[in-house]
Amino acid sequence: MLTVASDIEVLARFGRALADPIRCRILLALRDAPAYPADLADVLGISRTRLSNHLACLRDCGLVVAIPDGRRTRYELADERLGHALDDLRTAVVAVETDRACPDAEEKGCC
Repeated sequence: MLTVASDIEVLARFGRALADPIRCRILLALRDAPAYPADLADVLGISRTRLSNHLACLRDCGLVVAIPDGRRTRYELADERLGHALDDLRTAVVAVETDRACPDAEEKGCC
């Protein structure tokens, strides 16, 4: 059971980051390789302003870091273990989804 406030805060920040599909797409893109904002915006098909807001959230959550690179800034995951965590979380959720562990899932639409 989580009782340490910092543990709960860390998980809440991670949850906030994953709560938006665009932020999830950014994290998955950065899992594959570091990237520049202009390139990320193009790949994701969103405006640079919108991307900038999402990157700010991910930085505030401590999940990505901005690395100065000459006149540009490159973004990457704050720790390579985050990429593994994203993969583990994704596969765990898919496994639970196929098991349909919640008996009321279809009726209540909860899971």
